[in-house]
Amino acid sequence: MQKGTGPINDGSRGITKDVCDHFFAALGCSKTYGSLCDATGIHAFTKDFGDLDHNDVRDILKSKRIVNWGRDLSRSSVHLARLVQRARRNGAEVISISPGGRSFLNFSDHLICIHPGRDRFLALAVLKLLQNQGLLDRSSYNMCQGQDQFEEILKGFSLKSLSKLCEVGLDDVQLLAEMYARPPVATLIGWGLQRYLFGAENVRAIDALAWLSGSVGQSGGGVYFNISSVRHLDYSWLAEGKGRRLCLPDLAREIRRAEQPKLSVAWIAGTNVVNQVADSEAVARALNSLDFVVVADAFMTDTAECADLVLPCTLMWEEEDVLGSCMHDFLQYTACVFKAPEGCSSDLDHARRLDHLLGQPIGLPKRQDCLQRTLKAHGSKECLQELRSRGFYQARQKKVVYSQGTKNAGGFFQLLNKLTPEPESDPEYPFYLLSLIRRETTHSQILPEEQGRLPRIWINPRFSGLSNLQLQKPVWLVSELGKIKVEVEYDPSLHPRVIVYRRGDWSKFGGGVNRIIRPRLTDMGPGAAYYSQPVRLEGI
Repeated sequence: MQKGTGPINDGSRGITKDVCDHFFAALGCSKTYGSLCDATGIHAFTKDFGDLDHNDVRDILKSKRIVNWGRDLSRSSVHLARLVQRARRNGAEVISISPGGRSFLNFSDHLICIHPGRDRFLALAVLKLLQNQGLLDRSSYNMCQGQDQFEEILKGFSLKSLSKLCEVGLDDVQLLAEMYARPPVATLIGWGLQRYLFGAENVRAIDALAWLSGSVGQSGGGVYFNISSVRHLDYSWLAEGKGRRLCLPDLAREIRRAEQPKLSVAWIAGTNVVNQVADSEAVARALNSLDFVVVADAFMTDTAECADLVLPCTLMWEEEDVLGSCMHDFLQYTACVFKAPEGCSSDLDHARRLDHLLGQPIGLPKRQDCLQRTLKAHGSKECLQELRSRGFYQARQKKVVYSQGTKNAGGFFQLLNKLTPEPESDPEYPFYLLSLIRRETTHSQILPEEQGRLPRIWINPRFSGLSNLQLQKPVWLVSELGKIKVEVEYDPSLHPRVIVYRRGDWSKFGGGVNRIIRPRLTDMGPGAAYYSQPVRLEGI
């Protein structure tokens, strides 16, 4: 094992998986930074509030007004979806904002269709209207920093121009203003609107609207982006590594650029990185250029096809672990329900065997010891016993956050200090490709036997430029990186400049949308700007 080795493990929130990451870091291996997931929004939220937090998710049941900025509750955050539906039955009004999709209709009283990636202009339009009507919360405004720069941003746009930029009518801007003028309002921020070049600005503008309208720090209000119960685990017993860091959203170029020493070996567990990272064919080529690639997986994924050695690994219900979760403060328990197939070992056991082969082993503990050491802040034995008996453990009891101000110095909220204009669109690629999640699977965790048919895309029947295409036949979905043969279906609820592709299918079966998405970084994080990819359709 040499320092040119790079571990990649991002597919599980389990304690033993995290311990494996620390093991490789302690060896001095390179590791990744940045995110394919939520880093942009986390950095934006932390800039505004000083940390990443939100009210107990069950407080939504006390909400009378909920604004959902792009979170597809039919496919993600199923516990949050249930709470929103219960709140609606209790009389809460829900407005959803999205480039469209029928799935929002079942969770909304009103759906606002917005131009993809331009949520910041809508949030500022609502703020400008509230300001014009003298309806901003004065005490919240006085607890802000950056007021002068923020005022300059608002002065630089008319209400009409902001409405035009986001392609939302003034009637809908007025409707949102009426909602936020009656705090508290619970604001849900989806992870999609941060996956644009200016995703952090989108999140920060929405944060500002929630704060300045007086909805933060109140029961029934607040801003919900993401929290992880992993923050309640204690990994201080593990050695900290000082290895080189590679930017995950730009992995192919990072591997090629790595020098002193040059990367030679990769150990990949818990992720189908070739499938999930933008410009996936370049990622595959970069891995194939290394001397040796190890992949721990249960299936021959696009990433496993690049491996020199595949280590069969156990799946979630074939090993005991404790997992963190998103949107709430509960740790969750996974029991060993099924016996693993012969020859399969856990990621921890793979790492422990490797540790034993080293001339100077780290001394990686067994599973039980890993769990107890990491849970020691909660009383290891008692916490683990409760997890095993109940299946979950509540790590924190606090119900409402930021009621006494933010976690920034002085309790101040940090206002957005710039607003970046949208780049000119490319007439050759006039449409936005939204590679959205599926309902029935998580990312690329799709059985091989369930693949093989042509990938499907969804477009609005008002989609311009359809006259030259025979959509009863397959067409090509084309970007500057390449093309994928697809089938087309109509969804009239979509914005007419949007193409939706449900991501996760494998390149080896004709899918793999990330092979036509260029690796670009968001304005904070760094995160992957997947949804800023322009595309077109071509006939066959």
